[in-house]
Amino acid sequence: MHRLLVLAAAAGIALATHAAQAAAPDCPNGGTVRMGVEPYDATAKLVPIYGHIADLIGKKLDCKVEVFIATSYNAEIEAMRNDKLEFAEFGPLGYVLAHQVAGAQAVASFADKDGKPDSYTAGIATWPGSGITKLADVAGKSFAYADPASTSGHLFPAYWLAKNGIDPDKGIKGYYAGSHAASYEALLNHKVMAGELNSEQIASATVSGNYKPGDFVELWRSNPIPIDPMCVRGSLPDGFKARLTTVLQNLDLRDLPANDKKIIGFNGTRLVPQTDAAFDLIRDLVKVLHIDLAKLS
Repeated sequence: MHRLLVLAAAAGIALATHAAQAAAPDCPNGGTVRMGVEPYDATAKLVPIYGHIADLIGKKLDCKVEVFIATSYNAEIEAMRNDKLEFAEFGPLGYVLAHQVAGAQAVASFADKDGKPDSYTAGIATWPGSGITKLADVAGKSFAYADPASTSGHLFPAYWLAKNGIDPDKGIKGYYAGSHAASYEALLNHKVMAGELNSEQIASATVSGNYKPGDFVELWRSNPIPIDPMCVRGSLPDGFKARLTTVLQNLDLRDLPANDKKIIGFNGTRLVPQTDAAFDLIRDLVKVLHIDLAKLS
């Protein structure tokens, strides 16, 4: 059974522990490696999925692995900045910030069916009968973003609203729902007139039987965005960091349950190498939107 503990003293993040059979001598923290995961879906759903991934990583490393499901993007970044995580999965914008302030280094990514780093899309949607038929109609309406540090849940929708003459802060009645799942529910239950809707959340809701295309009217869909990278903390001892990087870049995920892979938007069979340069697009968008990353930290 997977355990879920809420740690009030650890920046509000949840913990599940998965132990390997043995501990290699270079395992940090007396034999424990701590893995962070961003809050892009319901915590109860994520814990067993990333627990399975942690089991695979732990066996390869011969270290105990603890999985922290962050309650916010900033909580995860702060955990790495304070040396409470050895590696983590960040959203693209979260990674750019984590790289800048917490020394995160992108080393791996979930692969697509062709064995290349996977990607996803951002979107803006409303619901039938809302009275909104085109993007321009979103002006002045209530709008659900996911999280300030979310790439597809904030950055790309804000960018596209701005490109279409709508101030993404003052031109709508926007609020941050806290996660993609929460903004999805706000749209689905007509609590907002419009909001962000990314492809990963659509995939997750489809698996859970909670998605019907007719429930939404899509107003915009982005070009592909690099999927969340697996990142190691730059301050790790060189030897262990190299060993962890090798494990992450070559992790075989074929033994994961099929539903696990669908829920996290995974289409391939492994993790593959990823580079920091893949996220230069995100850095360009940060410049276009004049986002002060320091204010997100």
